[in-house]
Amino acid sequence: MTMPKKRGIGIAVSQFNEFITKRLLSACVDELRRRGVKKTQITTVHVPGAFELPLACLKLARKKDIAAVVALGAVIRGETFHFELVSETAAQGISQVGLMTGKPVIFGVITTDTVNQAYDRSQEDGDNKGRDAAEAALDMIKTMASL
Repeated sequence: MTMPKKRGIGIAVSQFNEFITKRLLSACVDELRRRGVKKTQITTVHVPGAFELPLACLKLARKKDIAAVVALGAVIRGETFHFELVSETAAQGISQVGLMTGKPVIFGVITTDTVNQAYDRSQEDGDNKGRDAAEAALDMIKTMASL
């Protein structure tokens, strides 16, 4: 798929659990590039954690030169209720951004019970939710253009 001229993809990525989110980001960017998106059409911003993703997504989605936004993060269950709060808030906030702006905002935040599950969902050459999020963004751009 070729991106419309002067339109790009915004990526907001969490720095928390960076040993996973770096893998998600790499696969996302690689897939976008593989599918014809130019490096200059990709804007990446880093935020402290998944809780901060919705605000960064909103700022990206409001830019005229952004056709879609991908939110990448990794929330891994710990011993407290914090996991549920962060996961739920991130999911609801990211969803709201798409509804508020009318632009595709893709939920590429993995929520797992263990670190091993997070690794399984961020494989460099196998299953990688960052790659899946890139595909979803491009598919949604095409879908929105047809409506």
